[in-house]
Amino acid sequence: MRPIGIDLFAGAGGMSLGFEQAGFDIAAAVEIDPVHCAVHKFNFPRTAIVPRSVQSLSGAEIVEAAGIGYRPVDCVFGGAPCQGFSLIGHRILDDPRNRLVREFVRLVAELGARTFVFENVKGLTVGRHRAFLDELVTEFSAAGYDVRTPWRVLNAGHYGTPQHRERLILLGARKGERLPDYPDPTTNIAGGRHRMDGLPDGPTCADALGDLPDAESFGALTDSDSVETSAFGNPSAYATALRCLANDAWHSGYVREWNPAILTSSARTEHTAISRRRFCATEPGAVEPISRFFKLAAAGVSNTLRAGTDGARGAFTSPRPIHYRYDRCVTVREMARLHGFPDWFRFNATKWHGARQIGNAVPPPLANAVAGGVAASLGIEPTRPARAILLGDPALLSLDLSGAAEHFGVEAPPSRRDRKSGAKKRRQIDIERERLGEQPAYA
Repeated sequence: MRPIGIDLFAGAGGMSLGFEQAGFDIAAAVEIDPVHCAVHKFNFPRTAIVPRSVQSLSGAEIVEAAGIGYRPVDCVFGGAPCQGFSLIGHRILDDPRNRLVREFVRLVAELGARTFVFENVKGLTVGRHRAFLDELVTEFSAAGYDVRTPWRVLNAGHYGTPQHRERLILLGARKGERLPDYPDPTTNIAGGRHRMDGLPDGPTCADALGDLPDAESFGALTDSDSVETSAFGNPSAYATALRCLANDAWHSGYVREWNPAILTSSARTEHTAISRRRFCATEPGAVEPISRFFKLAAAGVSNTLRAGTDGARGAFTSPRPIHYRYDRCVTVREMARLHGFPDWFRFNATKWHGARQIGNAVPPPLANAVAGGVAASLGIEPTRPARAILLGDPALLSLDLSGAAEHFGVEAPPSRRDRKSGAKKRRQIDIERERLGEQPAYA
């Protein structure tokens, strides 16, 4: 029987996928954003989606939604947002802005999880932020859990991903259980940054993107995010795995029924001629000075892909890097390749939501490596499922915030996009589009 994992703050499911690939069944995913819930439901149709805030949720409710009865929860994982720092003399975890971190600890304990994985930004490990981690370890200890110390920051580029992306990973286990170990790095970061002795070079941007047809070759991608084509090129070993052409491409996860002849998540961006000239003039590996976009180098790796802001904070688009071959920003699918998502994995059809979902996610290869260490600590040998599963309803991928909220029967979170007046909203959209080098929509 496969071990059970529960994903808190699940987003689109980067950690869910990594844990599934390592042999876990993802019994439940908790996520407050209904657009993310819809995408998670499409990619993990057998996982129970809990479209609620963790603040109003009990461990018993998650167990009921997951339908796991009295089976043990082997791992709870997720990345609770944390940003507040109290004045001297006050506990940082008492800051209301860090309440979600305390809810993570509470739910780990209420679920009786054998292990947990807490991921967050590298910045928590330096300066005054270190006090936050000290308090968090104490909080876990009071809840009955040991934490692997010293904690470590892992770089996705050291685990077979063509991206420089560092994340704090905190590993813990219920007292009496064996603590998980951190996974050993498997690859160097291509292009010379953060090299480690004795490791082979990992995949490059060209390895990740070289076989994908140019989205601008398809007029249909002006109004859609997918098109059927036979124009895929010869894939690298890295791309072969993401296209699921290799025998072990599914790892210990469930095979999905999908059509590899469809290029998905590839809606085109209409850049201005001026922007294209700027992109062309930018050297690979450098930052274009106006947009501040990083230009990929074919033989290097991507910079850290970021999420932009959500609707409550202005809904600004994530800064997609410039393609090393074409004078345009990369598509959502190309971002997904740089992040280690396989081609069957889909995102919201809009570029803004899709890019945000990737930028928020833990790269699946990194999550897979971490989950493998957790499974080993529990004495679990990964097994491959015998049957394939169907993906969810494609209509889930086109739901906007209000449509997704209606689908899940919840209230839509507040959005500054929704609060803007018509004229002001249109002007804000044009300003943002011009910053991105795109044609204005309303001017």
